[in-house]
Amino acid sequence: MVPDTPDVEKALFGQNGVAEGLSRGKIVVDMSSISPIETKNFAKKINALGCEYVDAPVSGGEVGAKNAALTIMVGASQATFDKVKPVFELMGKNITLVGGNGDGQTCKVCNQIIVALNIEAVGEALVFAAKAGADPARVRQALMGGFAASRILEVHGERMIKRTFDPGFRIELHQKDLALALSGARAMGVSLPNTSTAQQLFNACVASGGAKWDHSAMVRALEKLANHEIAGK
Repeated sequence: MVPDTPDVEKALFGQNGVAEGLSRGKIVVDMSSISPIETKNFAKKINALGCEYVDAPVSGGEVGAKNAALTIMVGASQATFDKVKPVFELMGKNITLVGGNGDGQTCKVCNQIIVALNIEAVGEALVFAAKAGADPARVRQALMGGFAASRILEVHGERMIKRTFDPGFRIELHQKDLALALSGARAMGVSLPNTSTAQQLFNACVASGGAKWDHSAMVRALEKLANHEIAGK
């Protein structure tokens, strides 16, 4: 697991890389969060060497990793998945074979789109509540009992109110994942208007020195636009 697509390419195919040491029948597992398109290219090169490739990005953050409770999204053949699943079970609880190579990465991009847009929605709602004069902590408490309830409202909503923006999952990492979503969308001719907005809000946070804030701190960009900071009464 390494940070980005070029890092995976270097680890696999660079000087003294993984590919140089492979023999037929080996399985290469990449658990990084990288480009689905490039993942398919990497898989083809590994397959050409007589080996199998598995893309298996994860969700669940530091807490999930420490508790061996990660969600693992897998792109591989069924036979290869069956071979590596016992290893994944040491790290995660929700382990899903999504499809072929690249589909695990596609699923991770989908996860990051949904998380980012939920953070943005919760941030907007709590900024609106606070500026309207309501207690955002009580608004959040009330919403947790209704159809708007979500894990993001529960965990990140509390962080927004209590101003606890230590990562967590760093904004710079989520910013990178949304860049993958937008570049993939551009290549496929797909419009992701709200994902683009979320990316711009992350960009604003990074420009304000927040690259290493938890991604719930996206709300700080919304607060600047509203000229109002959330604060529980």
